[in-house]
Amino acid sequence: MPGLQHAVTIAAPPERVWAVVVDVERWPERIPTVDTVERLDAGPLAVGSRTRLQQPRLSPAVWTVTELSDGSSYTWESSSPGVTVTASHVVEPHPDGSRLTLALTVSGPMSGIGWLMTRSLTRRYVETEAASIKRAAETPTT
Repeated sequence: MPGLQHAVTIAAPPERVWAVVVDVERWPERIPTVDTVERLDAGPLAVGSRTRLQQPRLSPAVWTVTELSDGSSYTWESSSPGVTVTASHVVEPHPDGSRLTLALTVSGPMSGIGWLMTRSLTRRYVETEAASIKRAAETPTT
């Protein structure tokens, strides 16, 4: 199954990093690879929550939370004809604060060709998302 994983160490406690990761409505102001976010249901992220995400150079996608361990990780999926993308966000304690690991896998009958066409862009987007979450979590709140 094609995919990638990217981890960063963040000089902030896991609770702060988690708060940034799950605040998806604020991603457009924090993450330059996210144009718009629309939550399709109310309340905090939970299994079954759906979010429409628009990113530059990609079709809008609806992401559905499939797993959630409050305070430490969530996984969501988005499907289009022939391809399912699964993305996980994991926050763990680290001696220097926290470790954020973002992972993405692509499956389905069209995943091979889809991955060939989007691999480079996806890698840049995941690395940018991790760096942006790091910056937001390390910035003091007022």
